[in-house]
Amino acid sequence: MTRLDRIEQDVASLSPEDLARFRAWFARHDAARFDERIEADATSGRLAPLADEALREFRAGRAKPL
Repeated sequence: MTRLDRIEQDVASLSPEDLARFRAWFARHDAARFDERIEADATSGRLAPLADEALREFRAGRAKPL
């Protein structure tokens, strides 16, 4: 049995209250990891081509208000 299999079994056996707490924790954890990846990509310049393209589209009048 893999580590992930054991984690899945443990999560499946949680009480509704503990599952709710786990889900809230995991949502925070997942969001923090995502933010770290975005920050690293922004710092390294990996997002610059996407930003440049978005600015070109905006300046060309092909953007819509959100």
